[in-house]
Amino acid sequence: MYIQDKPLICLSNDSNFFQTHGDAPRQIHSPKAYGAALAAAGGVPLLTCEQCAGEMAELCEGLLLSGGDDVDPDLYGETILNDSVGPDPERTRFEVPLARAFLERGKPILTICRGFQLLNVLLGGTLYQDLLEQKGWIHSNGKIRHDLYAEEGSILHALFGPVFKVNSTHHQAIKALAPGLRATAHSVEGIIEGYEHESLPIFGVQFHPERLTGVQWDSRTPDFKPFFERFIALVRAESARREGKA
Repeated sequence: MYIQDKPLICLSNDSNFFQTHGDAPRQIHSPKAYGAALAAAGGVPLLTCEQCAGEMAELCEGLLLSGGDDVDPDLYGETILNDSVGPDPERTRFEVPLARAFLERGKPILTICRGFQLLNVLLGGTLYQDLLEQKGWIHSNGKIRHDLYAEEGSILHALFGPVFKVNSTHHQAIKALAPGLRATAHSVEGIIEGYEHESLPIFGVQFHPERLTGVQWDSRTPDFKPFFERFIALVRAESARREGKA
């Protein structure tokens, strides 16, 4: 669906407890930066709930799988490695059907951080549960910026060139890349930080581009507004393609 020629984009959200008074129920929420980045790129972000996965996939033209808590290792056949691993079972119950609903319809999906990892798992990949324990690497300091190396021919390379700086706020990462996904960017250690699907309208990143544009942007990195504009352009192209087949 389009509103004033702008595509509706489903934004996967979190649900946590916010204690205001008495017994606080879980509340749906999302960091403002995701919605702001989508809106600035020409989309209309829309939050959802776990009961409406199929309806949202019918209504919206694309999906942004956002960041958040750790992906449950049970989804890729492992048990929790250590106390650093903190999955959110309720978010998993909500987000897995949502992602699958968009996959079944072949609609565009943009993945960021947790969403980047989750989609890899749903397509058959695995994760490092804790980079520090399993590899001796620290990538969870949000204040630093590190070099990212983009593969020629990728969306990231076309937008920002072969090497550029990004943020780093994750302690998990892709271990085995799922069939159908192609790695498009790596850190200096070789961590997969970007991918594109070989045949589906899907791409994503491990870092947080929504924090590298708008009011949070600083000159240490590129402004990632074109990254979100590229997603909205893909959404529009896929909408037109589906309408042409109707």
